[in-house]
Amino acid sequence: MTTYEIDVLNDISISGLTSKFISNIADAAMVCLDNQKHKSGIILKINGSLNGDIILLWSDELTSQIKDTWNDLEETTEYGATYAAIIIVYFFTPLKVIKRSVKGTGFDYWLSEKEDEVYPFQEKARLEISGILKENKSGQIKSRVKEKIKQTEQSNNLKLPAYIVVVEFSTPKSEVAIK
Repeated sequence: MTTYEIDVLNDISISGLTSKFISNIADAAMVCLDNQKHKSGIILKINGSLNGDIILLWSDELTSQIKDTWNDLEETTEYGATYAAIIIVYFFTPLKVIKRSVKGTGFDYWLSEKEDEVYPFQEKARLEISGILKENKSGQIKSRVKEKIKQTEQSNNLKLPAYIVVVEFSTPKSEVAIK
């Protein structure tokens, strides 16, 4: 099993997206973890098609302003899960997130090879993300993964792999499927 330590606020060049966006969604992830009473140093378990641990570290205190910015916990969970999925893809695959997909494609982000440094990037895979603040019943994560696999079927004509990442913050853990 592989373990990575990630400084949530400082490791922001992990994708082709802007560092401002990554920094903002890192805040969302911290708010989700704080909401579930986790402190810096918590381990995010990764299971499924990818396996390992990520130790999430952060040194900045969560200010009232950050919490107020991310006061809508449903949206915060979505963006916090996006941050977690981006770091999972980056550290456990040869890929990185390069751009947002458009609505109606059945997935959230495009992936490309990490070594691909030239814009426009070559789209190599799809990424669908979902977040759960606190699992309310056994099997909810696996059920959500199945739902998201089905959702990506509308873009199967692209003949590219789809990575599905569901993040749950109370444990915290993530289930990953690759199809």
